[in-house]
Amino acid sequence: MNAHPNITHLFLDIGGVLLTNGWDHVARQRAASHFGLDLADFEDRHHLTFDTYEEGKITLDIYLERTIFHQQRAFSPEDFLAFMVAQSQPDDAMICLMNRLKARHGLKIAVVSNEERELNVYRINTFRLYEFVDAFISSCFVHIRKPDEDIFQLALDITQAKAENVLYIENTPLFVQVAEGLGIHSILHTDFHTTRAALATFGLQDGHDELV
Repeated sequence: MNAHPNITHLFLDIGGVLLTNGWDHVARQRAASHFGLDLADFEDRHHLTFDTYEEGKITLDIYLERTIFHQQRAFSPEDFLAFMVAQSQPDDAMICLMNRLKARHGLKIAVVSNEERELNVYRINTFRLYEFVDAFISSCFVHIRKPDEDIFQLALDITQAKAENVLYIENTPLFVQVAEGLGIHSILHTDFHTTRAALATFGLQDGHDELV
């Protein structure tokens, strides 16, 4: 008798799982230092604006106008955007692992992520996430953000997966809790090795003896 559930789909977060976070507090601190910004003012404006941006309801230009370029600056929006995208770096081990699991087990893979449109598109294309991800349920595309249960239900609807056949990999405990409340199996991601081991307990071995 099979001791583990029949996993047919993986739902993945991007920031903190496949890549570094795109535009988190640490990145904004770096930006404030690099460009000589008042961090407190930047953070206040960011928090008042970012949810709307992450839901795809305003553009990057508007976000930057409201948070940075509401006053004259010695640098251009293009300079700032170049800095923003440079904060994104891949977790090559996790990306390779997902590719191996997809090929070995015939899994369908969907991203369920809070991401702002311009950075999301940049990250998808720069790191070639489209090569192994079948659907992107990103907040900027669907206008819903985690922890809203609706984004997980939408992912189930789009993929036509049953919750009991889905395994979700996420680095934010609250979002794991919400997914599990819908019957979705979840792994709280902290690092490659523990996630790889947790995947194996669901019958999802990648077929490599060595650890990356």
